[in-house]
Amino acid sequence: MKLLATSDLHVSYQENRDVVAAIAPPDPADWLIIAGDVAEKFDSIEWTLRTLRPKFGRVIWSPGNHELWTTKDDVNQSRGEVRYKQLVELCRSLDVITPEDPYVTFDGPKGPVTVCPLFLGYDYSFRPPGATDVKSALAIAHEAGVVCTDEYFLHPDPYPSREAWCEARVRETEERLARISGPTVLINHYPLVRDPTFVLRYPEFALWCGTSLTADWHRRFNAVEMVYGHLHIPRTTHYDGVRFDEVSLGYPREWKPRGTTQVKLHDVLRES
Repeated sequence: MKLLATSDLHVSYQENRDVVAAIAPPDPADWLIIAGDVAEKFDSIEWTLRTLRPKFGRVIWSPGNHELWTTKDDVNQSRGEVRYKQLVELCRSLDVITPEDPYVTFDGPKGPVTVCPLFLGYDYSFRPPGATDVKSALAIAHEAGVVCTDEYFLHPDPYPSREAWCEARVRETEERLARISGPTVLINHYPLVRDPTFVLRYPEFALWCGTSLTADWHRRFNAVEMVYGHLHIPRTTHYDGVRFDEVSLGYPREWKPRGTTQVKLHDVLRES
């Protein structure tokens, strides 16, 4: 039995939907992690989870930014925290584990690990050179023409800002993680440290890629692996001896040049 992972399935693209429909685990007892950005519309998110859940022993989901968008062409026009809670209820109706559920234990090759799906958001703390605060950081990004679509579609209601929502999520999650003893696998749509963003083609985009509040979590909470997506740069790196794996599929224009014909499910807890 393996703990497998993917992210950024973006099934709004038919090519990606076809790829997802073809996913099959090596063993039906395998677990699957989905680290966010399934789709933007509720019906597409439901289709994906309903398609994948019967194929795996367990499915574990952490939200990305795209699931939290409120687009004009989505029948469901909920926003912010209400939308997130509706996504959680959708997952629970399909027997998919969310960040609001008790963390589960996976019996890995070196013993049991606690699998922790997280929802933390971002707070614009991954700032470009010359920025002294959020306002100046966003001004630099706008000047460079690098602005995440979240600025138009991801609403933080009822919080006054995305930063405030992120701070609340970090505080709540930190308390939960502190109660865990033993090794963990930490799952979040964004990397817990800034380092992976240094390879971005447009460095200003790092503003929408996480928070410096989690920079030491992989050490503090005994992570044996950190699983993330969002950057659409699938690779493995190590920080402080902890493996970080970016597991995204990405958009067709990104994965087609790699010759991908199916989702490459990342084998979490494999030997380095």
